Parts: sequence; C-alpha cells; structure tokens
Amino acid sequence: MDIPVYIQIHNQIKKDIESGKWKVGERIPSERTLSLNFHVSRMTLRQAIQTLVDEGILQRKVGSGTFVANSKVQEKMTGTTSFTEIMKQQGRSPSSKTISYHLTDPTLSEIENLQLRSGEQIIRMERIRYADMQPICFETTSIPASLVENLSKEDITTSFYDALEHKADMTLGSANQTVSATLASERIAGLLDIKRNSAILRLRQLTFLDNDQPIEYVRTQYVSDRFEFYLERKN
Repeated sequence: MDIPVYIQIHNQIKKDIESGKWKVGERIPSERTLSLNFHVSRMTLRQAIQTLVDEGILQRKVGSGTFVANSKVQEKMTGTTSFTEIMKQQGRSPSSKTISYHLTDPTLSEIENLQLRSGEQIIRMERIRYADMQPICFETTSIPASLVENLSKEDITTSFYDALEHKADMTLGSANQTVSATLASERIAGLLDIKRNSAILRLRQLTFLDNDQPIEYVRTQYVSDRFEFYLERKN
C-alpha cells in the first residue's frame, strides 16, 4: 500500500526536527514555502502540519506562525479518563459519531508509540464524542491492526475495551496520559461547533495491555468550556 503523501511529509518534518534542522521554539518555514519545497498543494501540506500539531510536536501561534513545540512539565494523573464512564458518572448521556475508519500505514509517531514492526499497519479512526448530544471532543485513535484482526469495526468503534477483554481475551493494563493546551483548527472548530482558534484541551493517551504491549494511541481535543479534568492526589 502506498504511503499517503501527507504522512510522508509528516515523517520528513519529524526527522528534520529530530536531526536538529529546526530547534525547540524555532519557527518553521511558512506553509507556502514548505508546500513549494515538497511540491504539494497547501491542503496536503496543511494536513501534515496539523497531524504534527495534534501530536504535540509542533505548536501554532496565532499571527506568528508554527513553531517546534517546547517540552512540557508533566505530572502523573490518577483515575479514569474514559469519556463514557465520566459522562455516565455525571448523569449525562454519552454518544459518538465515527468520522473516518481506515486500515492504513502508520506515521513515525504511531510507529514509535505503538512499538510497531516494519510493515505493520494500523487502524486509525476519528470520532466526535458527545454528551447529551452536545459535541465535547474530537478523538483520533490508532490501534495495531494485527492485535484486533478478530474484532469487527462495530466492536472497535462502540465498545473497544469491552471487546478486547470479552472477545479477544486481552487484559488491559496501564495508560500514560499527557494534557496540554492548543487552539482549534478550522476543521476541528467546524466539527465541534466552535469558533476557529478557540481554546482546546488536548489529551494524548497511550494504553497498554497487562503484558506492556501498547494497544491504543489516542489524541483527543476537548472544548475547554465544555469539559475539565479533575485530578485527585492521594497521600
């Protein structure tokens, strides 16, 4: 399967950053310049850039451009961040709408996070999550295809964790989570019914099985005035 052009560009920009071509905090060239350098349309280039922004590798600053993101101070969170469970605990009705669902080649970030072998493919899906029919967040999930080949699309899109445990006989283990702030892109703003550049809370989560095998890499963007994270510290 041919690797999509925007993923090839994503991978090259990520390699350039890792090699030191652009330093942390440095502004990368404009979309116009990069689209000319890569001989692609602005739309294709913008898709690659947005994927890097969603992964926390790049950061957009309104009126200034796109920069290599600074490393963030991290703090461990405890407790569940399952959207469905949180909504039910608050007495709200959770639902979701699948925007896209594909068997595809992974980006470098997906390869690294999911510890994929050469040639492995992933299932990548995009969903809007709702509470009482109001859009709360946009979620991109990447799953190693080889680990879920016996699960249906419905299993994965509606009750993935339950299907893993009861149909695939897998046991969930730990999850690593990071939260940061960003601004809504034009696409995300349209999907979540907010204004472009509205404040967004971005959660990145890597979920493992009990044998420490990564099973799920999720990038979720929450509307900041419709959702908040509650952290509880226990001594």
